[in-house]
Amino acid sequence: MAKETFPYSAATLRSLQQQREQLEDEERRRAVRSQCLTRRFMSDSRPSYPTANRRRQYCRDTAIHNALYTGDVERIKGIFKEDGSAEVLVETISEELQWSPEMGLFSLTPKKSHTSPLRITAGRGYSECVRHLICRGANPNSLAGGRSALHDSCEGHHAECTQLLLSRGADPNLQNEDGQAPLHLCTSKETLACSKLLLDYGARISLPCHYTRATPLHVASVRGLEEHVALYLSLGADPCARNREGETPLNAACAACDSPQHFDRYLRVAEMLLKAGGDPGMPGKKGHGPLHNASSNCHLRLVQLLLDHGASVNVTNSAGYTPLDCALQVCTDYPECQPHQLVQTLFNHGAAPPSVKMWRCCAASPLAFEILLNSYDRIPPGDFWVEAVPTEIWEERLTFYQSVLQVTNQPRRLQHLARCAVRNLYKGQCHQAIPDLRLPAALTAYLLLLPEGLIH
Repeated sequence: MAKETFPYSAATLRSLQQQREQLEDEERRRAVRSQCLTRRFMSDSRPSYPTANRRRQYCRDTAIHNALYTGDVERIKGIFKEDGSAEVLVETISEELQWSPEMGLFSLTPKKSHTSPLRITAGRGYSECVRHLICRGANPNSLAGGRSALHDSCEGHHAECTQLLLSRGADPNLQNEDGQAPLHLCTSKETLACSKLLLDYGARISLPCHYTRATPLHVASVRGLEEHVALYLSLGADPCARNREGETPLNAACAACDSPQHFDRYLRVAEMLLKAGGDPGMPGKKGHGPLHNASSNCHLRLVQLLLDHGASVNVTNSAGYTPLDCALQVCTDYPECQPHQLVQTLFNHGAAPPSVKMWRCCAASPLAFEILLNSYDRIPPGDFWVEAVPTEIWEERLTFYQSVLQVTNQPRRLQHLARCAVRNLYKGQCHQAIPDLRLPAALTAYLLLLPEGLIH
């Protein structure tokens, strides 16, 4: 049986011929690139740094990529031999899972990313490679892939590369595509040397990030970097600068210290910020002030520090919560931090008794719950808080919980009412005035709400 055929039109034949020629040209170009990248630069007489209307060249050769990523300086010298040859874009393609609404599932989608030989080597601390690439025309201020080489060297805490780039004209205030200057990327203890170099070469100490408006002092405070904070403050960084959410460096530090193992360094950061003029009462995100954040993290010494510097104990955030409310909500989250001492401290500095709805938050923390109940002249009726206490804790502290139920909606002892009267007299000065009365130690402890294990 003969095969069916049909004639191609002249236009179709021309189109097929063009497609074939394009494919052949692409194959030839790939072959040339794989043999030697430098052949493409030998006849290139353009300036060392690309101008605005110059088309950037792309490097997709994996052999060249490997030389850059491993810091093979001899191979790099052999590849980038001509002036201007180092100013290329390195392109990589990776497969990423992305949601496809049309298919209704995740699919692997190729994604291109770009960087530069100078960024790759500077970000890995290959100083000899950096020096050679700059000599061969790599622009230290090129934002390949949205970043400069200086951003990468600072983030990777490579001081030698940072020094080299700055000495060759890298702009210490150049912002990346996220609006960050290199100083914003000094986010670890190891980057202190890079920070000093940037400042020596003219980095602006209070330059805000273009988008978040965070200053380098915000960044250092959030990370608890004591030496960075001390350095920035010594050079005039503003401790009251506010980011886009209204956070000051002090507020940011108080919010970030949520791990007891890092409490000490955040405390020292807060001390420096307060000494430099930081405002202990400045509200930030959602109306949270430094005292709200420190209380939410159950950081007793930080709370005490803020109170000593005049933080208001009864200020409310945008949700209507006081620092005491924040402390009560985390009593069961930080049992190792002695949350009852935090609650006691806030009460002795004048915290007002909270609404009864907060009882459920701390009922499973007997010591804190006792201090809370003793701040009232009588205990209102209701046992709505009972179900918030786990069975094992209820059984372990059965005597205490039974004593609470027995005095609910009952007159309190005259001794307790006298305590309430004394505390009401001194209000926010209880922590200082009551010890000054020179009373017996047991009575002083009683007036300062030291828990006893029972409610009378």
